[in-house]
Amino acid sequence: MKYIYDLHKTMLRQNLILVYEGEFTQEITKSVLAMAERNMDSFGEESNVKRKVFNVMVECLQNICKHAASFDADSIAKNNAIFLIGKHKEEYVITSGNTVLKNDVAMIARKINDINLLDKDGLKDLYKNIIKNSTGLSERGGAGLGFVDMARKSGHKLRFDFEPINEQYSFFSLKTTISRV
Repeated sequence: MKYIYDLHKTMLRQNLILVYEGEFTQEITKSVLAMAERNMDSFGEESNVKRKVFNVMVECLQNICKHAASFDADSIAKNNAIFLIGKHKEEYVITSGNTVLKNDVAMIARKINDINLLDKDGLKDLYKNIIKNSTGLSERGGAGLGFVDMARKSGHKLRFDFEPINEQYSFFSLKTTISRV
């Protein structure tokens, strides 16, 4: 049972205010959003900061629901993902992780790296360009705006990593920071 105490210490050390690991559905997403909103309300967080955090959370959670690859490695990670929010003195840190196909890793990395090269005006132009040239929703239900929107709302570069799981899948981690000041 020591692992519970170790987990608790880690959460305190990392200033985590919300952690969810498991299956992600639209209903669970709504619950996670509601819990985070209640937490921010209890802190007396400013509405403009809450709005940015909420928008980034929605994008992260939608990415998990729409784009996470399902696999069953001896029932260890079937449709499972992780979502965390940390609150620090000057910022919120939103981190998510989910399984993706290894074949998608290069494309995802390229998209995020391209977004990270842009300044505020470049992100705004890219956002408008995607909307103007979009042919509608993809087969997974997205328009390709998620990462762009996260970068715009946060005002920071998106941090990411891929950890190989096996020959077919990788674990995609995404970290977004939102200033409180």
